[in-house]
Amino acid sequence: MNTPSAPEAVVAAVARSATVTRNTAETKITVRVDLDGSGRSKLATGIGFFDHMLDQIARHGLIDLDIDCQGDLHIDGHHTVEDVGITLGQAVAKAVGDKKGIRRYGHAYVPLDEALSRVVIDFSGRPGLVMHVPFTSGMIGTFDSQLTYEFFQGFVNHAFVTLHIDNLKGVNAHHQCETVFKAFARALRAALELDPRSAGVIPSTKGSL
Repeated sequence: MNTPSAPEAVVAAVARSATVTRNTAETKITVRVDLDGSGRSKLATGIGFFDHMLDQIARHGLIDLDIDCQGDLHIDGHHTVEDVGITLGQAVAKAVGDKKGIRRYGHAYVPLDEALSRVVIDFSGRPGLVMHVPFTSGMIGTFDSQLTYEFFQGFVNHAFVTLHIDNLKGVNAHHQCETVFKAFARALRAALELDPRSAGVIPSTKGSL
């Protein structure tokens, strides 16, 4: 049996999980994350396709993710989707802590049949979203495709990340959206991965992020 080196032992000892509850007049949300999970999820937002997309984040990001949301769906899905993005961003920021030892940057290309998306993320401490996804349909099931932007805008504002999202090819809106969420999950996983060569080190020449 191999004995882990000192840096690996330090990395393994880090617990990165968080629970955040956010209650407003429009939504009541609890999000639990474990950044070093196995991809397990328990999701209840009231929007089936949105739950399917959140499951991609858990599965392909290897993040254990529990989300319970009671939103004003009698109006539409806007507040639910945006506020889940906000609360998930808060939970990820809380779980990642001071960012010591993380790789910081992550990127991924993900195809699904005719669709192809690229996502690049930086845990920079500076919120910023650049997104170009020309959806071919306004609705995907009961999910308004415009709300994809609102979800990621809420996430970046509260996770304090820079995020670039590009759908490079796609005809089917379901495929376009799914490749975006899968690529986001893979990029997130790469950025949050702990680097044993940089254990305890903040990945910035400034000394803080």
